[in-house]
Amino acid sequence: MSGSPLIGENVYLPIEEGTDMALIVALSLAGLALVVAANMLARRTGQPAAVLLVLVGLLYAVLPGPNLEVDPDVVLVGVLPPLLYATALNASLTALRGTARTVASMSVLLVLVTALAVGTALSLAVPSVPLAAAIALGAAVAPPDPVAALAVGRRAGLPPRLITLVEGEGLLNDATALTTLQIAVAAAVGGGFSVSNAVGRFLLAAAGGIAVGLGVAAIIGAIRRRLDDPLLDNSLSLAVPFAAYLAADQAHVSGVLAVVVAGLWLGHRSSSLQSSEARLQTRAVWRLVEFLLEGFAFLLIGQQLPMVLRGLHAYPRHTVVAAVGVTAAVVLLVRPVWLYGSARLPSALHARLGGDPTKSNPALSVRELCALSWAGTRGVITMAAVFTVPLTVDSGRPFPARDLLLMCAYTVVLVTLVGQGLTFGPLLRRLHLGNADVDEALVRNQARLAAVRASLARLDDLLADDPQPAELVEPLRRAAEQRQGRYAERVERLSAVEDGVLPVDPAYYAAVGLRRVMIDAERETLVEWRNSGRLPDTSLRTLQRELDHEEGLLPTHRES
Repeated sequence: MSGSPLIGENVYLPIEEGTDMALIVALSLAGLALVVAANMLARRTGQPAAVLLVLVGLLYAVLPGPNLEVDPDVVLVGVLPPLLYATALNASLTALRGTARTVASMSVLLVLVTALAVGTALSLAVPSVPLAAAIALGAAVAPPDPVAALAVGRRAGLPPRLITLVEGEGLLNDATALTTLQIAVAAAVGGGFSVSNAVGRFLLAAAGGIAVGLGVAAIIGAIRRRLDDPLLDNSLSLAVPFAAYLAADQAHVSGVLAVVVAGLWLGHRSSSLQSSEARLQTRAVWRLVEFLLEGFAFLLIGQQLPMVLRGLHAYPRHTVVAAVGVTAAVVLLVRPVWLYGSARLPSALHARLGGDPTKSNPALSVRELCALSWAGTRGVITMAAVFTVPLTVDSGRPFPARDLLLMCAYTVVLVTLVGQGLTFGPLLRRLHLGNADVDEALVRNQARLAAVRASLARLDDLLADDPQPAELVEPLRRAAEQRQGRYAERVERLSAVEDGVLPVDPAYYAAVGLRRVMIDAERETLVEWRNSGRLPDTSLRTLQRELDHEEGLLPTHRES
């Protein structure tokens, strides 16, 4: 692409020895302020924070001034493992088991089909791009990053099983894409290519990654059984994703799969491996880690525009337009075609997208397939993956069309993340997929009711063995029976809902509001005692923690 520069002059600061750390700290603080501001704006406007951060990054990139150009290895080793681990901890292993064929179809087969389709189409449209290099680009743009889609989908009432599918796809597709990318790059730089060898390497990397993940999880689980300090437990938790990734990397297997498997197993077993206080801290710690890493990652995506445009002057404008248009069109087309085609396969082939068409797990409807098709936003993984493409091949020659591949990948990220991210919410509202809040609230209250009944039965068993503590049991029994009646009433009310609107009990939520007012008064009194010298700060923090936990248990309308 020829002509005058499209942007202002930028000074790039790779993070390496000799870099002005004061400037890096200042930029990091500014980035933190932007992440917080974008999320506040997202709450007010209903737009995805990821999209707003990318737009802010783009705006900053076109202005003169310093930018941070981060090595892709920093993203692949320092950002990707904790993000995947945080998602895996909160994912449902049980739900993923029930949709295993679907998740495999989307996270393995769809990624491979997308990589091959993009590679073939780009190589045909722009003959100067070798097939292997084009497939490398296809592997980079193949894996969706569901952060923006899920942020909007949860707020707009995306059904739980669609959330499970998008989460499962996001957990596993990165491993498929990165392994495919490595094979394609090896072929492009002259390492040779064999279908049987590629399949063998892929299966070995996947199996090895699963084995390493299970091994790391087993070791961490054994250590956790011997820990009784929540701080030690959470310090160990922060090391898990990096330990799993690096161990797998040293074994030359999939580090991404190792992290995901370790997170899924430890999250599934957290009730038996961690104390209640450790679980509360773990949840808070990883929510913060996920929030900050996602924010900075999307902000950096926008800032990479000058670097992407830097080498395009060597290509005619029509070549750039053709490459970018073909890549984006294939990415947008392959996903819905694959999803609709898979859903129409005969059930005897065990490949229906929604699982077996039974009452418990029916095939997805056309509206659900449409929502799932539009949830394929690309993000930080695509950018990190495409930047790992080497600058030169073995003979010292430049990697074929590397700058053009960067531009294609960057355009796909912008088109899907900004375009689909901004339109996903309105699309879901027009599809009228139903209100997931009612179903989730019904299940929650059924579980609460079953748990309270189990606690009452346990009290009866204790009294049968030793009737002496009866005077201690009665207050506990009355409180449990009161909760049992409240949960039974909610279950009955939720079971009768027909319009999908979550019923609200004004009297109950008025009582919840009054309890919040009372807690505020208690906090104010405790602070007054501290300020007057009657209560030490250590005791104040203990009592405040008690009130904080109680207030945290008070439900909102969406958590009834």
